[in-house]
Amino acid sequence: MNNFFEQQDHARRESRKLLMLFALAVTAIVVVVNVTLAVAWQYAMRGHGPVRYPQGFFIAITIGVLLFIGLGTLYQIFQLRDGGDAVAEMAGGRLVPPDSTDLHERRLLNVVEEMALASGIACPNVYILDEEDGINAFAAGFQQNQAVVAVTRGTLERLNRDELQGVVGHEFSHILNGDMRMNIQLIGVLFGIQMLALFGRELFEWGARIGGGSRSKDDKGPSIGLIMLVVGIVLFVVGYVGIFFGRLIQSAISRQREFLADASAVQFTRNPQGIGGALQKIGGLSVETGCGSAIQSSKAEQLSHMFLGAARPSFLSGMFATHPPLEERLRRVYGKDVQFVQADVLDDDEFGNEGNTQSSLSSQFSSFSGGSASQQAFTAVQSGVHGDEGFGHHAGNPAQAADNSQLLKSGLAMPDDARALAREPQSAALLVCAMVCDQSQAAQAQQQQQQILRAGLADATALQAALRAAAGISAVQRLPLLDLAMPALKRLPENTRQQLLSVVAALIQADGRVSETEFVLQAILEQRLNPQAARAVKVRYADLVPLRKEVALVLSLVPQGDAATRQQMFMQGTASLRNLQLQATDWINPDQLDYQAVRAALAQLNQLAPLAKPMLIRGMLQMAQAQNSLSSARTHELLRSVCAAIDMPVPDLPAMLQDMS
Repeated sequence: MNNFFEQQDHARRESRKLLMLFALAVTAIVVVVNVTLAVAWQYAMRGHGPVRYPQGFFIAITIGVLLFIGLGTLYQIFQLRDGGDAVAEMAGGRLVPPDSTDLHERRLLNVVEEMALASGIACPNVYILDEEDGINAFAAGFQQNQAVVAVTRGTLERLNRDELQGVVGHEFSHILNGDMRMNIQLIGVLFGIQMLALFGRELFEWGARIGGGSRSKDDKGPSIGLIMLVVGIVLFVVGYVGIFFGRLIQSAISRQREFLADASAVQFTRNPQGIGGALQKIGGLSVETGCGSAIQSSKAEQLSHMFLGAARPSFLSGMFATHPPLEERLRRVYGKDVQFVQADVLDDDEFGNEGNTQSSLSSQFSSFSGGSASQQAFTAVQSGVHGDEGFGHHAGNPAQAADNSQLLKSGLAMPDDARALAREPQSAALLVCAMVCDQSQAAQAQQQQQQILRAGLADATALQAALRAAAGISAVQRLPLLDLAMPALKRLPENTRQQLLSVVAALIQADGRVSETEFVLQAILEQRLNPQAARAVKVRYADLVPLRKEVALVLSLVPQGDAATRQQMFMQGTASLRNLQLQATDWINPDQLDYQAVRAALAQLNQLAPLAKPMLIRGMLQMAQAQNSLSSARTHELLRSVCAAIDMPVPDLPAMLQDMS
């Protein structure tokens, strides 16, 4: 199975290398601008005796160029600080409401929900590029649990359900493999380099307007207008030289990540015809109309590295292309050469009957009914794909996957009423409050209901409906349902989101104590709904050693039983973390745990490098395995909550346990 943590670490290292290469490109631009302006100064000063450069001439030019590039980069990164939503809006995307009943939109939302629940991350916001007739898509965001998925109108109208699932699987690979953050950094740096070219164009236009009417007193030398004209042209050309080199670096990295995402799409869906069929239709549409995967937006060039297919045709192929040739991608998917196919718009009858088709993937993802879709999605995601000739020759391990699928079986079979409430902002907020309410004690339940009504989040009728839905949710269903509700909750106005967090905190404090379940729900809500939630989290720690106390605190949550048993299990779990040198005295009795300290510890652990995070999960699994509690609802909920807090997908449990043995 593809190791997502290794891929995230690779993407992070590629990001650092990328910045170094761009620094070299910027250095080259600075040198070229200095040389060009030095020659221009000599030309302007001819006839005035020996040419002397003003004091600080080259320093001023260097600072000026760096300021233009730096400020341009910072400006664009600031514009995109809110992550995926900002990028989707920049591309002209329209946010799809989670409760949409449009046939095309509902199918897309179902597919995204299935994949999100299968991979154990919050359901992304979904956008549609309504003005784009080509077949294309992208994923964007700084964090896995704050991502967005955007598709074009052509993708919705021309792809059947299997193919749409392949495209979504491709984009989920970018989410899970850590590509999104690097892609946003690329947008900012490219814009910074482009600023120089934009300034050159403005200078050129000023020079053209001034013309030759401004000369020195003795009428010697070129006019100021001509100098501005020449300098403007030079800066324009030099600026685009920087973009040229930027595109070269951008394209090389983008191509390799597309191959990986194609492979992952097959791995997720266990059907090469999904992503393969979509790529075939892109090729067919290119031949038929020239549209293919083309994006008409003015931002297409700037965002080209993020898309499923080439957003703009490249004037040079090979190393300058942002995407590999379709023929090569298809050869890797199928293990052989295949032909392009027509990409006609699906008619209503064909589209409406898709759910009855007998393709392997359609039978797995059957409209998300009864939870079977998500179970099968989880099996598909976790089972893995291997092939000698191409991605399509897969032979995953169903028995291994079944262990994970069984763990989540009851959790993903969500009641229809709860699922429906989770898709609308106000009802989703009310459902969250209802999940926190303790309905086992009548007096306390009445008090909590009054708190909700006083907050104005709902009327009594809506509250009772939410309470009935919450009563039908099992313990293992709570966090998946919270993941499903995230797009709706994020649509709430900022003040309403803060009010929801306040109400949840008050409901939890109603009985004067905080249970483990209440802490988990509150921590995830606060992490994902706070105003800074979509911002980038800086990696500060390469391994667990600097966070020894934080690791001990989180691991202390896992063991169950009396104090002696818990302490013994703690030591067994830390056996896989020998470099931390944890002792029995590092164990903290859960009765003495401060959940605010746990929350702070998780925030610190979220700043770990990707390859260090699985080590923490291995320690948790070691403890659960020692107590034979791997399949318990409590273990699953705790595992899923820690994964959510440190921004990683729910892991392949059997594979991780095998690694530990």
